[in-house]
Amino acid sequence: MAKDKTNKNEAVTLFLAELNHPLKLEIEHLRTIILEANGELDEIIKWNAPSYVYQKIDCITFKIYPPKAIQLIFHRGAKVKVEPKDRLIDDTSRLLVWKENDRALLSFSIFEEMKSKEKELKTIIQKWINAIN
Repeated sequence: MAKDKTNKNEAVTLFLAELNHPLKLEIEHLRTIILEANGELDEIIKWNAPSYVYQKIDCITFKIYPPKAIQLIFHRGAKVKVEPKDRLIDDTSRLLVWKENDRALLSFSIFEEMKSKEKELKTIIQKWINAIN
């Protein structure tokens, strides 16, 4: 499906329009933050949630269930890769919870918290995309 002028994919827009979720506002806002952080990201639905691809590499995926919090999973795609010796990026904001050196989670459950961390989140997204490229 096509993207609109804000780089939002129509399939994702339709998916979210039909989504019954208590944190829908947070999901929509995070979607905007992600797309503003890098205009070259392609938006798709993967694993029943919005996901973002950079130059054919899956790199950021929403985890929207259970609906207690919204998580963003930062990764390097579904294929197994050699894990780097050190963490993929330097997260000075300390927002990321590292699962492996090339996979991390970021969680929000309150809109105000997400809004207050918007600048840091955009920096993380930019660093992540630079690191996987």
